[in-house]
Amino acid sequence: MSPDPSTRESRTAGAAYAGGAYLLWGVLPLYFLLLVPTGPWEVVAWRVLLSFVFCLVLLTITRGWGAFRAIVRQPKMLGWTALAGGLIYVNWQVFLIGTLSDRIVETSLGYFINPITTVLLGVFVLRERIHRLQWAAILIAAVAVAVIVIGYGEFPWIALSLTASFGIYGLIKKKIGPAVDAVSGLTLESFWLIPVAVAQLIIVGQTPAGITMGANGGWHAALLAFAGIVTAVPLLMFAAGTRRVGLTVVGMLQFITPVMQFVIGVAFLHEPMPPERWAGFIIVWLAITVFVIDLTLAGRRGRRTDPAEPV
Repeated sequence: MSPDPSTRESRTAGAAYAGGAYLLWGVLPLYFLLLVPTGPWEVVAWRVLLSFVFCLVLLTITRGWGAFRAIVRQPKMLGWTALAGGLIYVNWQVFLIGTLSDRIVETSLGYFINPITTVLLGVFVLRERIHRLQWAAILIAAVAVAVIVIGYGEFPWIALSLTASFGIYGLIKKKIGPAVDAVSGLTLESFWLIPVAVAQLIIVGQTPAGITMGANGGWHAALLAFAGIVTAVPLLMFAAGTRRVGLTVVGMLQFITPVMQFVIGVAFLHEPMPPERWAGFIIVWLAITVFVIDLTLAGRRGRRTDPAEPV
């Protein structure tokens, strides 16, 4: 019997949504570099405020206010969205600091390690059992971080902060699950961060550089104003994609982002890559290879046990 066309079309659309999100995240460093001389603290403040405005518009267009009000009436859900907002704020801020201080290669390291961090969170938080190959990938990744710390002489705090914040953020999104739709969730996450964003703009305004919005010509102001859409669209595409495809597909696609960031950092921005850092990254890629092999084997096992539900 031939597969259901609607199911096949849904999976294809899901892969396209998720792949599109990872592609957009991959080129984000180039967009943020166009915002110079705006610093990372001001950029994140505008990301928060303009994402919130963009989400309000989306709620109106999609008539999502009913679902939003239902979530607001649940204190537990409000607490989870506030925690998610704090984590995504840390992720945004650290990413901007890394991007605008010529450390894009280190940001890519964080996202290379992120799938393995997700597995660790599943083991220690959700009490999930994992395969031997996944344990091997975790140990190899730990060796890679040790090599970078010892050989390169610098703790990769940007990479580890990114992987920890985004990994726990994903864990929270998994916990609240279908109870909070993508637009309502991002609206609330942005809402909780508004005081932080306003405080950052006030502090930046007191510095010698001051607020750059509107101070560097119309083109720069337009690019900066676009920050809300640039922030919200890939997150919403990611949410739409993960609803339609299995974790194996998402696991494969998520390496698009760090590969693109690594290429941008090394090939286009010529960030330094001494032998010690190359050694660390090669070991990381070995861990990823083991991880992808495990994903592939898991996908085949899933197809054998349930052919009506392809991964």
